[in-house]
Amino acid sequence: MRSQKPFQPFILLLILSLVFSISSRSQTQTRPVIIGYVGGFNANVINTDQIAAKQLSHINYAFVDIRNNLAWLHNEKTDTVNFRKLNELKSINPDLKILISIGGWTWSKHFSDAVLTGSSRKAFAKSAVDIVAHYDLDGVDIDWEYPGMIGDSNTYRQSDKTHYTKMFKQLRKHLDRLGKKTGKKYFVTTAIGGSREFIQHTQMKKVARFTDYINLMAYDYDETYDSIATHHTNLFAKASKSFLYSADISIRNLLNAGVPAARIVMGAGFYGKGKVVASDENHGLYQKSVRPMFGGGYTYLKDSLVNRKGYVRYWDEESSAPYLFNAEKKIFITYDDEESIKAKCQYILQHKLGGIMFWEYFSDRKLYLLNTIDKEFGY
Repeated sequence: MRSQKPFQPFILLLILSLVFSISSRSQTQTRPVIIGYVGGFNANVINTDQIAAKQLSHINYAFVDIRNNLAWLHNEKTDTVNFRKLNELKSINPDLKILISIGGWTWSKHFSDAVLTGSSRKAFAKSAVDIVAHYDLDGVDIDWEYPGMIGDSNTYRQSDKTHYTKMFKQLRKHLDRLGKKTGKKYFVTTAIGGSREFIQHTQMKKVARFTDYINLMAYDYDETYDSIATHHTNLFAKASKSFLYSADISIRNLLNAGVPAARIVMGAGFYGKGKVVASDENHGLYQKSVRPMFGGGYTYLKDSLVNRKGYVRYWDEESSAPYLFNAEKKIFITYDDEESIKAKCQYILQHKLGGIMFWEYFSDRKLYLLNTIDKEFGY
């Protein structure tokens, strides 16, 4: 047996450095994303000084419209200013990615026509990628509400199901081609509805092959049941009311459809939704709805209504969701708060999902909810 040479200190330091580097890369790769939708659809110039760039991984600029079957800057004058101002945030967070989000509830009317044929899909994808290239952005998010369904009086077809998939294939192809020229990685993402009908009208397993993240809009669940006061962004559903939607149900439906957990990004609502109800039983929850009411952004709710002015905050343990109720006025307000956001973050970590996204950034100007996310994910 040969005698061993003394272990050199610099070799030990080299090994430790390599281990630390590999560990750091692994942690970076698996850390959940935080995607904030920032609205510019009202032709407003965004005050980017109010955006906490270090606490976000992606900003999805909402929205880009469709005209003549091509991606189109509906508010070009303000959109171009906003692209510049959002890109300037990279001086604060060099890892921040800025994507254009095409569509939304109002501007999804022409998706079906735009992706109807092979040539139209190529032209549509190229027009979207041309915007990304021209303004030095980082990718395309598609918010088609919804393929194969009427949405906001949209044109729709049965063929939307397969054309939806082929659209993403074209986007991926064109962005990869651009990436070879610039040396950048470009992102393809989509915002999707949380209903079973959405999954039935799409091919989400195939869509996942071409997308980096699938942003589940786990909010507005209450709109499925306008006749009763229900949660709009609950994590779970009450066991005795299995017909109600929840983030957990939507996520399990996506997993069953073949979408990898790491692709799924859970949505959170940074705003509240209100209803006047017929009864004060159960503090308004699950009571018959009389008419809708304004809810407001979370900063407003927390600073002005929670346990103030007759509005009492209640916690639904089974649903992991808060709500407000004004017994005198019979006003019920459903929303996300720090406790429910924390529960969502823990769920994301437990199930190894891709991360969290939220609508809309300026609904919580004091960052109560984003700070909670930041703390839970350790950004």
